[in-house]
Amino acid sequence: MSGWTDLPAPDEPVPERYRGVWVRTLLETPEGRDTSTRVHWLQTGGWHADLRVPQGADPATPGGRTQLQGFCGLTRITPGQDGQPDVCTWHRRWDIQPPRSTPDAGFMVFETPGRVIETGVHGPYLEIWERLPGSTGRYRAQAELDAQGQPTGVQRFVAGRYAITVRPRTAPWPGDLKPDETLAQLLQRHPGAAPGLLDFDMVFGQAPD
Repeated sequence: MSGWTDLPAPDEPVPERYRGVWVRTLLETPEGRDTSTRVHWLQTGGWHADLRVPQGADPATPGGRTQLQGFCGLTRITPGQDGQPDVCTWHRRWDIQPPRSTPDAGFMVFETPGRVIETGVHGPYLEIWERLPGSTGRYRAQAELDAQGQPTGVQRFVAGRYAITVRPRTAPWPGDLKPDETLAQLLQRHPGAAPGLLDFDMVFGQAPD
C-alpha cells in the first residue's frame, strides 16, 4: 500500500507562533549582506525543512546543486529566562551540505507575529524572517511509503498551502570530511563521488490538496 505516513512528533511541540513558512529578507554577517538568496524555512509542530537557493544557481546543473543549502529535522525551542530571548535549535537529520562543526541555533525576537529577528548563538549573524501568507492552519510531516508499505526515504513537510519535499541522497559522505567544508570543496577533492552525492532532490512548492 503506497502512500504517506506521519513522522513521529517530538515530546515538546514547537509553539504555534513559530509555525508556518518563513521567508528570509536579510542576512548580515561579518562578510557582508545577502538579500538575493531565496530562503524558505518551513516549520511544523516539530519538524522543519529549510531550502536556500542562491541567486543564479541552477539546481538542474551539477554546479548549481553544489551551491544549494537545505536541511530538515527536528526543532527545539528553549524559552528565554529573565527577559532573554528564546533559543531556537534546528537539529538536522539530513543536510545537502556536509555536517557543520557547530550547532545551528539562534536567539529569536518577534518584532510582530509575522516578523522575527534571529541572531547567532555560536557565531555573529543576523537574519530577518517574515511569515508567508497562507502558510498556517495545517501542518504535516510525512514519510512516503512504497507499495509494500516500506519507507522510500522521501519526506514531505506541509505548512498551510505550501510544502517542501525531500528525497535524500543514499550515498554516504567520504570518510575524510574536513571541518565546515562545503559540498563544492568536497567534490573538488572527490570528483568521482559527484554522481552519488548530487543525487538528491529538495523542492519548495504548493502542497497537495
